Amino acid sequence: MTDPAKTIGPILYLDQVAGDLVHLAALFIAPRGAAVPPVEAVGALFPAMPLAEYAAATVHRARFALPQGQAEYRWNGKTFALSLDLHGDARLAYVSCNGEEVGDLDREGSERNAMWERLRAEHGKAPFALLLHGGDQVYADEVTHGHPLSDDWPDRLPDPGADLGDLRRHLRERFLERYAALYASPSFGWIAARVPSLMQWDDHDICDGWGSLARRATESEVGQLLFAAAREAFLTFQAAAADGDLPARFADPQGGHLGWTIRAPGLRLLAPDMRSERTRRRIMGPGGWAMMQDEPPLHGDERLVLMSSVPLLGPRLSLLETLMMAVPRMQSYEDDLRDQWQSHSHREEWRRMLGLLVDFGQTGRNVVVVSGEIHLATRAEMPLQGTAKLHQLVASGIAHRPPPRAWARFLGTLAMLGDDPLPGKHIAIRRIPGQVGRYVAQRNYLVLTRQAGAWQAEWEFEISGRSPALAL
Repeated sequence: MTDPAKTIGPILYLDQVAGDLVHLAALFIAPRGAAVPPVEAVGALFPAMPLAEYAAATVHRARFALPQGQAEYRWNGKTFALSLDLHGDARLAYVSCNGEEVGDLDREGSERNAMWERLRAEHGKAPFALLLHGGDQVYADEVTHGHPLSDDWPDRLPDPGADLGDLRRHLRERFLERYAALYASPSFGWIAARVPSLMQWDDHDICDGWGSLARRATESEVGQLLFAAAREAFLTFQAAAADGDLPARFADPQGGHLGWTIRAPGLRLLAPDMRSERTRRRIMGPGGWAMMQDEPPLHGDERLVLMSSVPLLGPRLSLLETLMMAVPRMQSYEDDLRDQWQSHSHREEWRRMLGLLVDFGQTGRNVVVVSGEIHLATRAEMPLQGTAKLHQLVASGIAHRPPPRAWARFLGTLAMLGDDPLPGKHIAIRRIPGQVGRYVAQRNYLVLTRQAGAWQAEWEFEISGRSPALAL
């Protein structure tokens, strides 16, 4: 038997829902050469097979299926109970921004993971069926440090033709280091072994502002190598998958983009990929838009929850973008605003996405968008068809400390203007129940609950605690 002190895992992922079966994958990070015991489930053994090799570690994966409802599996002599009933009442947790840009691996664990510990304790009282991760699962901004070819990237690019083999090894090992450190956290590891995760990446899973940086940087040899290493790490550590072996939930089996869909009874989870095809002039490319266009209308009592890593509804950030471009000393922040749907560069694309969600609202049912990225909590609404609404719920971040409250107040003031990207569809930034301002500068996570067919949302805040329930 492997030594649990040396093997990280199991980390559980949802591959797909098919009928009454929930297909899962369990991930393990073990010392290279160490044996990883099989997963025991439904009276059978499922071997943990090598998925990726590193200098001193091997990543293993075991795939298996469990019936919906209260279920369990065993590994290494320990039993893990799951609540997989997606037919009736269900609870989903949503998190984002699990880290910080600088020195994240050096933070004291109990401070860094305080909200993970709170989420773990909540699951012990009222189990979650799924754990949704909406972007920036790791902060990889420092993986380029420590190698002469990437130390100064993106400000300085090495001469073309440089030998990049050693840099590739360096980047892969640094990504492993970051994921292993996060997944070894006791609070995260406990809940990740008992609640299947669904993850979609954002910029910090690659580097700050990926896709909104200058093309000369992202299209350089170092930039493309960084993206390739980050993409491999995403597939390995956020999906327990590899090229040519993607779970059925992914829309493109070739992985040109990494958008996915889960269909469960009365629930559709849709997570377009907003990084793989991103450039300074677009958020999604042909593959991502084809996925969105191919989504069939909602049926019956089906509820759509769309994961947009960058908030879809927000204040008029285009005004701030114009101001920043007019002031030379503020132009360094331009990449941050270009990341947003509301950027001048993406406004037509933004309208296109909102138009698709208006179409989903033709069923008369509300649509829910969950997002992270901004290190604050907020919510917004936009009318759809008839009495249906688009609810935007932002929960950010689970580990990233909040910006100054003055920034939250500034955004709240800007939000008073609202926006009307589509005729007759006014966007309004609303206060979270129980909060004074429109933006809340506290670490937080989101809980989505379906009870007797009705959906509601609650935020858990680090300081002010639980928000009153918001009907969706």
